Amino acid sequence: MAATNTIQQLAERISGHLVQPKDDQYDEARGIWNGMIDRRPAAIAFCNHTSDVVQALRFARENKLPFSIRCGGHGVSGNSLVDDGLVIDLSCMRSVVVDPQKRRAIVGGGAQLGDFDRETQVHGLAATAGVDPSTGVAGLTLGGGTGFLARKLGLTIDSLVGAKVVLANGSIVRANATEHPDLFWALRGGGGNFGIITEFEFALHPIGPEVMSIQVFYPYKAAREVLRFYRDFMANAPEEVGCYVLLVPVPAVEPFPPEQHGKTAVALAGCYAGDLEEGRRALEPLTSIADPLLAVLEPVHYVDLQSSFKDAAPHGERYYWKSHFIEDITEELLDLVVERTEALPGHLSSCFFEPQGGAVNRIDPKATAYPHRQALYSISMSSGWSDPADDHANIAWTRSFYDAVAPHSTGGVYSNYMDFDEVDRVQSAYGENFDRLRRVKAEYDPNNVFRLNQNIKPATGA
Repeated sequence: MAATNTIQQLAERISGHLVQPKDDQYDEARGIWNGMIDRRPAAIAFCNHTSDVVQALRFARENKLPFSIRCGGHGVSGNSLVDDGLVIDLSCMRSVVVDPQKRRAIVGGGAQLGDFDRETQVHGLAATAGVDPSTGVAGLTLGGGTGFLARKLGLTIDSLVGAKVVLANGSIVRANATEHPDLFWALRGGGGNFGIITEFEFALHPIGPEVMSIQVFYPYKAAREVLRFYRDFMANAPEEVGCYVLLVPVPAVEPFPPEQHGKTAVALAGCYAGDLEEGRRALEPLTSIADPLLAVLEPVHYVDLQSSFKDAAPHGERYYWKSHFIEDITEELLDLVVERTEALPGHLSSCFFEPQGGAVNRIDPKATAYPHRQALYSISMSSGWSDPADDHANIAWTRSFYDAVAPHSTGGVYSNYMDFDEVDRVQSAYGENFDRLRRVKAEYDPNNVFRLNQNIKPATGA
């Protein structure tokens, strides 16, 4: 571990604050969303400005100190923490400045999706932005960015128009369609491999303030019927429809009957991002596929919709994920999913299908670094639990389920859903764009300084 007096020199170089193991707030400061990740950094530098980020990066490199970048700290793999090194934390840089006339938002590198949605919705504007308000804008965006609006607006990266980037050598550049266009291309799906983004610029789109939302729970015995209906429904659904299907434990809350609590149910959750009455008509067929445990079809404020999953994966619990891209929900896959989810291993576990299609699929796979434009869905098997004694059972269930689904997949994987043990899948995350990404990496980070991520090694160098 770096000597304390050496680390203390960094405190004098930044306007933010430095937290070290001797400090009372250290354990809280090193906590991240996934409680399975328990690492002890030498220090955590909470940055207030881009200049702080530059100083922290330079300090780490001068002292040959391993470092990680933390924005929202929501990545399941835990790459935002590093043992015996420096965490460069951007969580104080959460500003969101909206220009409603130009329909643009300038977003700090540490902003969370809740910050982004709240400020943009003041003006009835939005961009695709995940489904959990505590997720960091940076991590979501750099991996591609999915959400309820993806079929209508495309991925989060499809609304990204520029970024301020701190490069490996400590210099600051703007990346957009005309300035450093190769870097801008790589940032749109290539992850945190190319620099530290301290500012994003997004194009915004008229959405809300209300959207028609749907939340329906069916008993497990109806799972096959519901999944078939969902598949056929989404094949012809308007692009305004963004709806997930999930196999999840029934929440132990009203109005669910007590005898159903904790049992697997199949749930539909999503919205229609357009005219409310058109949305009601479009989504209504999803409410009567079988006899539901709960069926809610009503207008909600878009900000509230975006917070609807916030309790499904609480901060600090233990999580392990796997996922695949698929071209369709075949009968064989449908049967496999139903069989594997009758008994979920943890109270926060699930399997869910996340739709693409629409605007996502209309963009050329080579136009951005995100290559998975032809897939219609991703399927994720996510285990979540509390007791470390249950680690083995939950991880084993997820791995076995993942292996069983693999023959039905495209071979691709969404980088934001990759866990800590998937180094061998990195090329699958970047697909046909991998070689170009390696060349961009060689230009902007030839020594692979930014390596604590779903790492792309440069074509030359380290």
